[in-house]
Amino acid sequence: MQRDEFNQFCQSLRSTSHVVQWHNSDVWKVGNKVFALCNSQEDPLPGITFKTSALDYEILRVLPGLRPAPYLASRGLTWIQRYDYPGLSDDKIQHYITEAHRIIVSGFSRRKRSELGL
Repeated sequence: MQRDEFNQFCQSLRSTSHVVQWHNSDVWKVGNKVFALCNSQEDPLPGITFKTSALDYEILRVLPGLRPAPYLASRGLTWIQRYDYPGLSDDKIQHYITEAHRIIVSGFSRRKRSELGL
């Protein structure tokens, strides 16, 4: 998955917003909480970072082309970064980004979800 495909997919999720920050990274949020980001570097492919469940984190962190997300995981957060091949297929990346969105939304109050149309 390349950066433009990442952005198109994240935009398709409900009630998301996009900002460019952290050294020109595309940062996607729902309810002002980050669920996924894509760094600006394309070599060999863009680093795509997403929030995961604790179980998915333990599974994904040891797969080739994936790693605990720099900065975030070092603070005890369950974030994974795809940084190299083989990584994950585009379908799997979309699945985990969708799950990251769901994880963030599930932490909102009923009122907040309603305000966001979720």
